This record gives sequence, structure tokens and C-alpha cells, in this order.
Amino acid sequence: MASRQQGRQEIQRMARVVFLHPDLGIGGAERLVVDAAVALKSQGCGVQIWTAHYDPTHCFSETLDPELPVVCVGDWLPTSVFGYLHALCAYLRMIYVALYLVFLSGVEYDVIFCDQVSVCIPVLRLSRRKKKVLFYCHFPDQLLTQRKSALKKLYRTPIDWLEERTTGMADMILVNSQFTAGIFSETFRGLRGVQTDVLYPSLNTCTFDQQSSQAQGLGGLLPEGTSFLFLSLNRYERKKNLGLALEALAFLRCGLPLGKRAGIHLVVAGGYDDRVTENVQHYTELKELAAQLHLEDCVTFLRSPTDSLKVALLRGSTAVLYTPSREHFGIVPIEAMYCCCPVIAVNSGGPLESVADGETGFLCEPTAEAFSKAMERLVREPQLCRDMGQAGRKRVQDKFSLQAFSDQLYGYIVKLSK
Repeated sequence: MASRQQGRQEIQRMARVVFLHPDLGIGGAERLVVDAAVALKSQGCGVQIWTAHYDPTHCFSETLDPELPVVCVGDWLPTSVFGYLHALCAYLRMIYVALYLVFLSGVEYDVIFCDQVSVCIPVLRLSRRKKKVLFYCHFPDQLLTQRKSALKKLYRTPIDWLEERTTGMADMILVNSQFTAGIFSETFRGLRGVQTDVLYPSLNTCTFDQQSSQAQGLGGLLPEGTSFLFLSLNRYERKKNLGLALEALAFLRCGLPLGKRAGIHLVVAGGYDDRVTENVQHYTELKELAAQLHLEDCVTFLRSPTDSLKVALLRGSTAVLYTPSREHFGIVPIEAMYCCCPVIAVNSGGPLESVADGETGFLCEPTAEAFSKAMERLVREPQLCRDMGQAGRKRVQDKFSLQAFSDQLYGYIVKLSK
């Protein structure tokens, strides 16, 4: 009996997991996938990441480890048709990845972990030996697109139907927050009887600590005399509302004496990809907004900063300005709090669960005035800034540790592997 139990435990420890993700760049969804792969690998699982696009010069450092294999297939397929049909192309690319995995790769696996694009799930069901599928819902895709024309609505109708239908085909569905769980239920009305469990994203603190020790200085990046640094850290996408950080800075400067005003600087940093038209356009829009607000001398724009520079910025900032509204979770506030940096965030979505208002930062209305008031308080009360930083680090260690994430995720994998 003991040897049989030991054998079962050995099988559980060596579960083989394949991750399917559309584009392995450096966004929040990609951060979660990489952390999940690293977590399961640390638990003894065999892990591979399959994707339709991977650029070793534009990726998280963990994916460069040869012991965390990344397989890229189908990158030759288009990501759009003359700048349109992005969703359809993403679906076709992921279907191709799934077909390649099931019929051409010869890879043996026990569980598939897929996210963002659920349409690949029916393809995975074509495997001769049925494999279990875990789907991680960051947010319903149909809520991330605008439908300003009748043609766009017509185009999205079958895609939205497919998203709901194929999501419901997963053996297990996880979401990244209680907020997303509620949105999931409201959006996918046909899946209201389906159980969703919350698995909060975590922070790989070991990697973060390594980057902290190697973090470069900020000398040369900031103007001389900078005494209060605010940081906006998000992809260059319009839905992230990055302009709010610029407007808040302008509002703050108007309300401060000239002497205090001179030492305040904002860094706008985030993921940027030349292949993504919106990234290119929005970067230009933000620079133009900074010029309109007469902020050219007190704002620095960075595109796709290195991990070590990001850590240096977080550790050296007075606060992070987290501007998206109704963000499904958001890993940036977790990263900031671990680096003892207070967070000023919009009072909706994931930050309601990650940021403790008045303790690790401030939750504000998405207005320049509200953000600037929180910024001014940290400028005027340095001790409050330090206290919030320490409280934030403890909150991450208690609630969002990689170990807790790893144990919970591994439990789900073991359950599916039985």
C-alpha cells in the first residue's frame, strides 16, 4: 500500500504541462504564464511553453533559460489583414499552434494550460488520448474591444459566441480576481453554472531580488535635483489611460510652490512593440500631450525597459501611478508594493483587491485632481511614504507570494492529472 501511494505521488510530481499562449511578449498576461511555468517546474512538473510568437530580444528573462523550453510555431501566419481582423487572425494562429501540438509534435503531456484565446480548446479535444484542459481567464476578450460600427458588431458576433462556447469546454476555469469572476458570470451567461476559482497572480520575488541586486542606477536618466520621482508602468495602450498620469502631474505642479515643483519628475515606462500599431501611435500621442501640458522637461518616456531598470525605477520612486480603470487584476501594483513603493491607483477592478487604501497606497477616482492630491500628500509627508512602502512589501509577502501561487496551481494540476 505504501509503495502504491509513493508511486501515485511520483506520478503527480512529474505531471507534464504544456502552456499555450498567443504572443509571449512582456505584458501582464505573459508575466503570469511565465510565473506559472516556473512555479510548476519548481514543483517537479515537466513544462513547455508553446506560442505563435516569441522574440528572445523582447521577452522575460526566465524564458531564456534552456530548462524552460519555449516552442514557437505559426509565426508566419498574419496577425492582421491590412490592419484589421486582429481577433480572427489570433484565433487562426492559436488553432494552428494547437493542431501542430496535437498532430505533429509528438509531445507527451497530461494537462494543457491555455489563456486569452479559448478557441484552441476544441482542437485539443481531438487528441487520441483525451487530455485535461485548464483555462485561465484574465478577462473576457469580447469586453476588450470597441464596437463603434454595425460592421464591427457583425464581425464580433460569431467570435463572441465562439469565445463563450469554447471557454465552457475547459475542464477547469481559473480567474485572476474576484472582480473578474463577477465579470465572467455577467458576460458568459450560458456558463453561470460553471465553477470558477480565483488564482491571484503572484510575484516571483526570487527573480525580483536578483534584479534588485543587479539593478542599474538612475544616474543620467533623470534631471539633476530630482527629489520626487513618480512612475507610470504600463503597456503603451490607450485603454491603460496613461494620459491621466501626465494630467495629474500638471495639476500637481500648479498647486505646489516653485521650489517644490522643480524636484518632481515623472517616468512613463512600459511595454512597446514596433509591430503593434497602437503602441507606436499612443507613444506619439503621449509625447504630444506632454508638450501641450508644458511637461517636456519633467517627463521621461521609456519603451520596454529592461528588468533591472524597471526594478531600479520601482525602488527609487515616490509612488507608482496606476491609471487603468476596471483593470482585471494588474501585476504592477504587486511589483511596486514588493519594492516598498506606494501605489496610487484607480478605485475599480483588481486594485481594490491588491492595494489597501490608506495603508499601502491610495485608491482614487480616475481624475487628475484626485491623483494629484494623493501625490501631493506623499510629497509633503515622507514618513507616510516610507510607512506605506513597508506595509506594501508585507502585504505582497503575506498574500501574493510565489509559494502560495505555486502550491495552489500545483493542487489544480494534480487534481486534473488524476
